[in-house]
Amino acid sequence: MTTTNATALAVETTNLVKHYGDQVALDSVSFNVPEGSVYVLVGANGAGKSTTFKILLNLERPTSGDAKVFGLRTDANGPQARVQIGYVPEQQESPYPWMTSGRLLEYVAAYYPSWDAAYAAHLVKSLNIRTGKKSGTLSKGELRRLQLAMAMAHRPPLLLLDEPTEGLDIIARKQALSLLAEHLADSPTTVIIATHHVHEVDSLTDYVGVLKEGKLQAQMQRDELRKFVATQRPNDTRPLSLEDAIATLLSEETSR
Repeated sequence: MTTTNATALAVETTNLVKHYGDQVALDSVSFNVPEGSVYVLVGANGAGKSTTFKILLNLERPTSGDAKVFGLRTDANGPQARVQIGYVPEQQESPYPWMTSGRLLEYVAAYYPSWDAAYAAHLVKSLNIRTGKKSGTLSKGELRRLQLAMAMAHRPPLLLLDEPTEGLDIIARKQALSLLAEHLADSPTTVIIATHHVHEVDSLTDYVGVLKEGKLQAQMQRDELRKFVATQRPNDTRPLSLEDAIATLLSEETSR
């Protein structure tokens, strides 16, 4: 496995293990996310991506090992870590379905002193969020757009985005990714994206972590990963996309 060799880390996990009964969700996972980078975490369903996010948020406790967000151990400093994180969960459901989208945004804003009301209004308009509609009646795409606004409006130093474009149509996907790129240009932010749609975030990606069955198969800079995989197939001269490189790693049995 190749490390990021960075000195200033937004996220650091060390030998992270998580068991659910006899099931091993994470198996000695150690990865580093440099401050200001976009880190794409990929793997099949059940590989451990969502579990990793929940541990970083202190919504789950590791069986062993530790996780740090900006130097804070998440198991001991959960609230202090969470206030620095904007989170889009994999699940597309409202925690308070009786609230309108507008009321839910107001509710979330109260928990974040850094909430930027003007920026929230910009996100609402750009993502075409209907603030008067009850959040429990939103379609999956509408709810995902609302979740993105709630995650980004307080301009957190760390964004955890779990399948952020899931449920969005092609136009909404492009709009959401454009807003994310705009956000990165305007706000000092570290981003970890768990996604199956690697091609959508290729241009934003700095580092890639590849999870397979709870184990970290690789951690490399984007271009290093492509070069590494290309050396494993010297007779194939076709251009190698990031998505193809990741698929190759996931099909292998050995860790890098």
